[in-house]
Amino acid sequence: MTMDASDLRIFEAVARLGGMNKAAAELNTVQSNVTGRIRLLEESLGRPLFRRHRGGVALTEAGQRLLPYVLRVRQMLDDARRAVADDGAPQGQMTIGSLESTAALRLAPMLSAYAAQYPDVDMVIRTGTSAELAQQVLDGRLEGAFVCGPVDHAELNEEIIFHEELVILTAPGVTDLNKLLRAAGLKIVVLRTGCSYRQRLEDVLARRGVVGLRQLEFGTLEAIVSCVNAGLGITMLPKSLIGPVWREGRVALHPVAKADALVDTMFIRRRDAYTSSALTAFLDCIRPLARAQAAE
Repeated sequence: MTMDASDLRIFEAVARLGGMNKAAAELNTVQSNVTGRIRLLEESLGRPLFRRHRGGVALTEAGQRLLPYVLRVRQMLDDARRAVADDGAPQGQMTIGSLESTAALRLAPMLSAYAAQYPDVDMVIRTGTSAELAQQVLDGRLEGAFVCGPVDHAELNEEIIFHEELVILTAPGVTDLNKLLRAAGLKIVVLRTGCSYRQRLEDVLARRGVVGLRQLEFGTLEAIVSCVNAGLGITMLPKSLIGPVWREGRVALHPVAKADALVDTMFIRRRDAYTSSALTAFLDCIRPLARAQAAE
């Protein structure tokens, strides 16, 4: 059996994107090259790695068993290249992930301070749900990410950066939350599956005997708040987010029990991944700023 780094790169791209055409476009090559390399890899391994279907391809059981090793090897190769190029001066691209609420509420002054101190670092911030971001860190697509804790994953280091208090948001003028929760047709307005705040809201409502509510899913916090403001449903978000981001009066805030309200925002990274000088400097920069925010 022979495999090289380019074989693994092609296999990973096809597996992630679900198609030879899409992988070829991402890898800046032609489909015939991708198809041929996958065929040779399958012949070398003696197993089909993909099932072809009308919409593209899907991993076979053998392909699913191979994928974690491919991701691990790819991560090690990427780390090796970065380690060789890293002379200790923070520079180059640093890609981290963040909850949209954390990006909107917490990160702007920190990123500004970091950029001023380390102008040679090109920062890339990708937003997503906690589940999405954790998976991207595990896959090596992010150096680290701000997520809602706890994470408790054997392959991830986690560090508490911020503490948040969650509240239920309703349309302005709603004073009796319990009455609203008994109303017919009530909906929850949430981010997509994998959002920790969404799960927390569903848990809080379930303990109040409110289950099976219909959901309105949106991709941005602004869209969620606009729908809540219009009376289309309720949501749950950090209390400190409301004042700085949206003008006063757009939503009504309703506290919940302390055990349900308090959450930690963690910074996670792979235990076995290379930590760049840029990321080390970033964490050293934001820790005191996070403590200062907490003290305000």
